[in-house]
Amino acid sequence: MTEIERAELEAIEVNGADPVESEPKPGEPESSGPEQLAPIELTEAALEALLFVAERPLSRREIASLAGTDRATVDARLGDLEVSLRSRGIRILVDGDRVELATAPEGGAIVARYVGADAIRLSPASLETLAIVAYRQPVTKGAVERIRGVDSDYTLRTLLHRRLVVELGRSNAPGRPFLYGTGFEFLERFGLTSLDELPPLDADVAARLAEEGGEAVEAMPEPLPGLEAGGHETSSTELAET
Repeated sequence: MTEIERAELEAIEVNGADPVESEPKPGEPESSGPEQLAPIELTEAALEALLFVAERPLSRREIASLAGTDRATVDARLGDLEVSLRSRGIRILVDGDRVELATAPEGGAIVARYVGADAIRLSPASLETLAIVAYRQPVTKGAVERIRGVDSDYTLRTLLHRRLVVELGRSNAPGRPFLYGTGFEFLERFGLTSLDELPPLDADVAARLAEEGGEAVEAMPEPLPGLEAGGHETSSTELAET
């Protein structure tokens, strides 16, 4: 054994390297850590089954990762599934990048009768506030109050409790107030598949809402399951609206 070979062997023993392991040859893939799962064909049926069993909305990125495919394929299958479901009892709801399945609006009455749920009755103040949030989002409480001309703290808290309004993040304005918008509960309650289906506003109303300029959103981490966006657990007795 030459001096060079002896030095290399000592270096291997000191560093704990495997003497059998060698650099990948040209043309061979490099090691990427743990073995990745094999791709699964993302058919309409597979996508529908995945969304059906999911306990929360899934992002397109999550779906692509689970199937081992790309975003373009996910978008294509979502479009195909949306068309296929138009004459059936469920729909795809879209909120930004996230999607989920929900019952079709025309089945709402019989589903509500089965689960024993009465339709939520919102006061005029709640409906007005919710409309401002839906069309103007992301919007701060201060902006809502300037548009309405009255204090809206209680009304917003009630809508938050019912998950018709959600916290989207914080504004960069002084004091960093919370920014509010709508989520999946809003789409489900009003039979919408996305915010694009909101009816157009009257020109005067649209102009009034436009007076409050756009708000920059600073993203917040999604709340844990069972927690409100504000980070506290809610009870069934909180904020019951009369």
